[in-house]
Amino acid sequence: MDNNLLSYGPCPVGRGLARAGDTWSMLILRNAGLGDTRFDQFQKNLGIAPNILTRRLAALLEAGMLERRRYSEHPPRDEYLLTEAGRDYLPVLQALGAWAAKHFGGGPISRPVEAETGRAIVPVVVDAGTGIPLTELRITTRLPDAP
Repeated sequence: MDNNLLSYGPCPVGRGLARAGDTWSMLILRNAGLGDTRFDQFQKNLGIAPNILTRRLAALLEAGMLERRRYSEHPPRDEYLLTEAGRDYLPVLQALGAWAAKHFGGGPISRPVEAETGRAIVPVVVDAGTGIPLTELRITTRLPDAP
């Protein structure tokens, strides 16, 4: 697989997957959206090995989806906060979760709720111009210069 082509090629799906497409990275971003900010929180809540977590955090920092902020000088400790790009990725994860709940949701499964009210939400991806769900549109892709 040509990671350079994925990262900088014409396909935005490839560009996104190259930056946050592996399972651990997506779960780290999910947990950051739920309030985890510290290495030990991610490690404990995800059950991820420290070496893997270190690599994934570094990649998410490099991709601009997380930023590091020092919260203790002695000993030196950092927290990891979502950037605008990271926050904008959270609806993608909610849509992925809705798809998985629909097609692979047997047994107990968590569902998204509005934090303030507890109201269940159903994520749907829509066209911003029309409000039509993408599942109802026939979609193709083209480069901007293509006819």
